[in-house]
Amino acid sequence: MEGWTIRILGIDPGLRVTGFGVIEKSGAKLHYVASGCIRTQGGALPERLKVILDHLGEVIASHRPEQVAVEQVFVNVNPQSTLLLGQARGAAICAAVSRDLPVSEYTALQVKQAVVGNGHAAKEQVQEMVRRLLALAGVPQADAADALACAICHAHGGLGLGRLATSGYRVRRGRLV
Repeated sequence: MEGWTIRILGIDPGLRVTGFGVIEKSGAKLHYVASGCIRTQGGALPERLKVILDHLGEVIASHRPEQVAVEQVFVNVNPQSTLLLGQARGAAICAAVSRDLPVSEYTALQVKQAVVGNGHAAKEQVQEMVRRLLALAGVPQADAADALACAICHAHGGLGLGRLATSGYRVRRGRLV
């Protein structure tokens, strides 16, 4: 479908650093729009969540994505860290759904598989492939690269044309089974 363009916001949620990346998919081509990191400076949890919510709201208002892709929380060894990360992720999702944007979720394995071809790729490999796929002059910061990778994963296999039929499947070792 020539001329068909969709703008996607990818989010890599974190309580200290939340990465965001905006890309456009025009037909089969991907184009970089913007990326960055939202940093929370300590303090109480509610204020940190508000920083994430407000800043992502600003990103959405200025870049006007049509779809949002968020990385799912992995279960950590420390349950408290997992709960805090889940709350940051909730703030990110609320920023999108409060503006009536559809949200899709992807595991880190799915994102790495879609971008690098290996579900267990190192962060540096993800950063380099994001740089190549989006023809960037330099390697993006790790959290921004993860967010861009999430948006790329959505563009390659998420909603719309070219969607992979993944219902009823699980991800094992970076592959759908």
